[in-house]
Amino acid sequence: MTQMGSISNPYLYETLNMMIGQAIVVQTEKSIQQGLLASVLPDHIVVEVSRTPFFIRMEEIVWVTMATNYK
Repeated sequence: MTQMGSISNPYLYETLNMMIGQAIVVQTEKSIQQGLLASVLPDHIVVEVSRTPFFIRMEEIVWVTMATNYK
């Protein structure tokens, strides 16, 4: 378990911060989400899919990439 205020993966955190406002695809341990990256916090990200926010924990992210055909 991480301490409050610590970043479990600083490289992923910095990379995601550069992608805010962009369409992304995120694979977690259980699913794949595609949407707009709304915000990045030390312990989770917010991805908007059809104006609905999805909160994804950083520790569950397997990979992230830019979406090529998101509308």
